[in-house]
Amino acid sequence: MLRYIAPSVIGIVGCAFLISLGVWQVQRLEWKTAILDDIDARIAASPVELPGDPDPEADRYLPVALEGQFTGDELHILFSLKGKGPGYRIIASYVTQDDRRVLVDRGYIPIDQKEAPRPAEDMDIVGNLYWPNEIDEFTPTPDLSRDIWFARDVPAMASELDTEPVLVVVREESGSDQFVTPVPVDSATIPNDHLQYAVTWFGLAIVWFGMTAFWLWRIRQKRA
Repeated sequence: MLRYIAPSVIGIVGCAFLISLGVWQVQRLEWKTAILDDIDARIAASPVELPGDPDPEADRYLPVALEGQFTGDELHILFSLKGKGPGYRIIASYVTQDDRRVLVDRGYIPIDQKEAPRPAEDMDIVGNLYWPNEIDEFTPTPDLSRDIWFARDVPAMASELDTEPVLVVVREESGSDQFVTPVPVDSATIPNDHLQYAVTWFGLAIVWFGMTAFWLWRIRQKRA
């Protein structure tokens, strides 16, 4: 009987530990799902006026309505849109009716539309405030000579286009440029891998239980 004690203890403790990790990930999944639901509700809410001094945390995803004019100045961020292929995001300078200059992410254009004329014009916009976190140590420096950027760096783009460090990602606009496809903000880019982690931990618990059972069976066979 003593031969079974150590394997049994190891098996029980190991299974309990792995199951507890799985349960913790299920709890994290519920927490993350609630957060994403709140974000989706905030994104889809009725638009309001642009705040006087938007806060990157408190006003993230805030829906806003703008009336004003594009200046004709824009930046191009290398981007690929599912179903359409490689192209660019257009980040344009926009002047509101109360003379504020902000950045507007108009959306995706194909590669061959980069140099197409998009002159200054009046346009009403509905979109969401957003401060993307796309810059890391591996992000290439913008190629200013070719006007190609590799990530949405709000402070740097604002400095380049002489605007406030405020980015509005278009959800709807009154223009009719057939080549511009809006890419609205959504929660799909926010990672939520807790279900996969839970399945992994519960799967390891099953494997651990199976290995423990096999170990005990081997002990019994040797004794026999």
